[in-house]
Amino acid sequence: MPVAVQERNPIETIKSALSNVTVSETQEPVDLRSYSHFDATPSIGTEFRAYSPDGKPTLSVRDILGNAEREKALGRLVSERGVVFFRDAVISPEEQLKLVDALGKHGGKPSTSGLHVHPLTMGGSEFGDEVSVISNQFVFDNKYKRDDFTVLKRRFHADLWHSDITFEPVPSDYASLQIRELPKVGGDTLWASAYEAYDRLSPAYKTLLEGLTATHTGQGFIDIAKRNNVTFREPRGAPENVGQSLSTIHPVIRTNPVTGWKGLFVNRGFTKRINELTQHESDNLLDFLFEHISANHDLQVRFRWEENSLAIWDNRSTFHSATEDLDGDTRVGTRSVSLGEKPYLDPKSKGRREALLQI
Repeated sequence: MPVAVQERNPIETIKSALSNVTVSETQEPVDLRSYSHFDATPSIGTEFRAYSPDGKPTLSVRDILGNAEREKALGRLVSERGVVFFRDAVISPEEQLKLVDALGKHGGKPSTSGLHVHPLTMGGSEFGDEVSVISNQFVFDNKYKRDDFTVLKRRFHADLWHSDITFEPVPSDYASLQIRELPKVGGDTLWASAYEAYDRLSPAYKTLLEGLTATHTGQGFIDIAKRNNVTFREPRGAPENVGQSLSTIHPVIRTNPVTGWKGLFVNRGFTKRINELTQHESDNLLDFLFEHISANHDLQVRFRWEENSLAIWDNRSTFHSATEDLDGDTRVGTRSVSLGEKPYLDPKSKGRREALLQI
């Protein structure tokens, strides 16, 4: 007797077949340039507007906080453009910390690299160990008062250019700053592109520098500690960042791991010696490189602070300097500093212009 075959409902057959199919979702990367913005200069600086004159949607920093894809896209843009600015950025000091830490993590920083604790930050400070208070009236803490802000005591501004904490074995990747007590006028900050500084050197000079290392020392902070008989905080955000010497060695040309681009990695604030040269040769070479950074306006951008303005930059590929023109007025901000990787030079990496075919 033939066995009766029960017909399956065709709808059930389709459902059964589909249940075994794996559909891979591909998500388009977030393009922050689809929001209203402008590039402040050809080589460095991008600003997101608080209003839209071009019909594009506006982008607030609050649209980015906690959104992994947008945080990753912002980190990439900061590394490419050096510094990114937001107007009308409502953000707390604690959120500044979370933001730069997230940018670093999305960029692949080591798990042992956290947030920097500045050597001179006193325990029990108002915003915690990892927020640096930036002021023209004191150095990181009210205990260390400044008296050099009047016009005849101002420092030579070419001497103020630096990248943050390069005296640490593991220095900063990303940092942010918001000025919370604004002067009536003045107190601008300038940034310069380490990518463009590298690209403006001749091929022979690039070859020379790529074989050199430099010693970085936080001498100004050492002097303050000695005058006040204090010891530096330890550890300072990474297990390698310990000790009281505030001195380390880095390559003169550095590769940014996010972009793969080469940049000049010396600064007048902390770089003291080219190790492979005689003292006289080192002094002359560093003087040229420091002037190369401070005197070439085409690799710089100047930012005028307003209420709730926020700057986020990549310390691996930029230098910056405050403008000390305030006399008796006051300027106070909160800075957050993420720690990245130990600086290195990848010999296969390229300059920015070569990578972007802008030669």
